Amino acid sequence: MPRDQPPLMLSVFPTFTVGGAQVRFVRLAAAFGPAWRHAIVAMDGVRDCAERLPRELVVTFPEAAVAKGDTIGNLRRFRQLLRTLRPDLLVTHNWGSIEWAMANLVPLARHVHIEDGFGPEERTRQLARRVWTRRLVLRRATVVLPSRTLERIAREVWRLPGERVRYLPNGIDLARFAPRVPSPLPPEPVVGTVAVLRAEKKLERLLRAVAIVRARRPVRLEIVGEGPERPRLERLAQELGIAEAVIFHGRQADPAPFYRRFDLVALSSDTEQMPMCVLEGMASRLPVVATDVGDIRAMVAAENAPLIVPKDEGALAEAMLRVLNDEALWRSVGEANRARAEAEFDERVMIERYQRLFAGGG
Repeated sequence: MPRDQPPLMLSVFPTFTVGGAQVRFVRLAAAFGPAWRHAIVAMDGVRDCAERLPRELVVTFPEAAVAKGDTIGNLRRFRQLLRTLRPDLLVTHNWGSIEWAMANLVPLARHVHIEDGFGPEERTRQLARRVWTRRLVLRRATVVLPSRTLERIAREVWRLPGERVRYLPNGIDLARFAPRVPSPLPPEPVVGTVAVLRAEKKLERLLRAVAIVRARRPVRLEIVGEGPERPRLERLAQELGIAEAVIFHGRQADPAPFYRRFDLVALSSDTEQMPMCVLEGMASRLPVVATDVGDIRAMVAAENAPLIVPKDEGALAEAMLRVLNDEALWRSVGEANRARAEAEFDERVMIERYQRLFAGGG
């Protein structure tokens, strides 16, 4: 690398669609500005989140030939690309990028691995082959976990060296998600969610919960996000007789304005760790009704904790009714969530910690 150029960060994602890890990267890259050059590899070739990157950043998207099932060939190709690009820092994300960690086992670049959570195949248990792979391949990397649940797994299940494990919670741009002007709860409140429409998000559970609620009071559901589950979810809304009360907004470049339409944030996932949708809802001064997965119960304000429920549409519906039928509770929970977001999840703190980490300061 010529001395007059900023260092190069090579970030590898299983996909660069719009999701929590990708949006966090965009926020970090924007904050770092010209201090880094960036190369981004999307293993599946999807680069939807690129539209969110500031235009002034120096960003390339090198082609990496990925052959499913050809681990040896992939390792050879990835290692060659590492030699060609000569990044100062390799940042891998989640299990889908593990072959890049393997390719760097004899180090060509300093390595940070960020694990945000698991797909549906690991929602209830850790797969032995993956545990052993992580245990062996990530021992020399710095491994970043945004949730206490993941931190415990990294230490106790993957048995990574303690000095290599970093708990670094996600943060939120509090100004960008500034709450709307306080107003009364409307007669037909809006339940909102922001999610990639994948199987593990279990949005059919949310649709069924809304159908239960609508049998007892008016309510609408707005879903921001796109994904392979959308056709099935649209059919289910028809079957449940609630299609006229459900809006699919699709993928949005900026979800922030939609939170000002919501009166309640709902999450129905089978697996999460530290979901951005919950942080964004909290920052927007909204109550959160969610399944009790990952760190969600620990993230929300104590006043919101009773609204974190088992993985059941009936329980979700009852939690929604509880807060939507009590305006004082709705208001107090939202206020408490905003206060907790301000106290614990300010994005500036997250950015400072990542700056030190990526610069090699730990």
